[in-house]
Amino acid sequence: MINDYIAVDVETTGLNPAKDKLLEIGAVKVCKGEICETYGTLVDAGIPVPLRIQELTGITDEMRRTGKKAAQAIEEFLTFRGTLPVLGHNVSFDYGFLKQAAVNAGFAFEAEAMDTLKIARRVLPELPSRSLEALCGHYKIDPGHSHRAADDARSAHMLLWKLWEEFKEADPEAFVLRALSYTAKKQSPITNSQKGYLKDLLKYHKIELNIRMEELTKSEASRMIDGIILQYGKIVR
Repeated sequence: MINDYIAVDVETTGLNPAKDKLLEIGAVKVCKGEICETYGTLVDAGIPVPLRIQELTGITDEMRRTGKKAAQAIEEFLTFRGTLPVLGHNVSFDYGFLKQAAVNAGFAFEAEAMDTLKIARRVLPELPSRSLEALCGHYKIDPGHSHRAADDARSAHMLLWKLWEEFKEADPEAFVLRALSYTAKKQSPITNSQKGYLKDLLKYHKIELNIRMEELTKSEASRMIDGIILQYGKIVR
């Protein structure tokens, strides 16, 4: 098994990298099996944090506003990662959001990875749950603040070594690196005409939205405009 890698976790506004946004990136760099460096940042998604996400992660709207822009955060993460392979729990989820942010910012991001969720499903089929929280309980790993990116990344690293210690002889193939795959299309920013029309809609219908329009993509702005028109109607001159 590899001894040098990046364990990573992200928190997001939803489940779809093409529609939802990063809220937090947490990563630990592992050198010869030991954590040697850490990286973590909140990301300002430019839109309110959904209530269900606030309840799950503890990341509030006030906290979100202190975060870095996605382009800066992803550049920092990619520099931190270098060319190391990646580890995560359900790592394809994290990779999808990171890849989308990378493509939007003009960066490439390809990686090989190990996934502690897939490993656990393979070697521990009898467990009722293979969630990170459940597996930390099974192996008596202190999860820190669950559903916060840096702590979950650290938990995935510790979980990997617990799994390796128990199953390295019985199933070494479970710990082989595999290429990650996610197709991301660069998302165009909101157009000036969309900004103008959205501002007019909000003013006309007396709607207050806690958003930064410049952070919206063209497709997000289109969906928002359609939603306002559907709910409140068009502007009548």
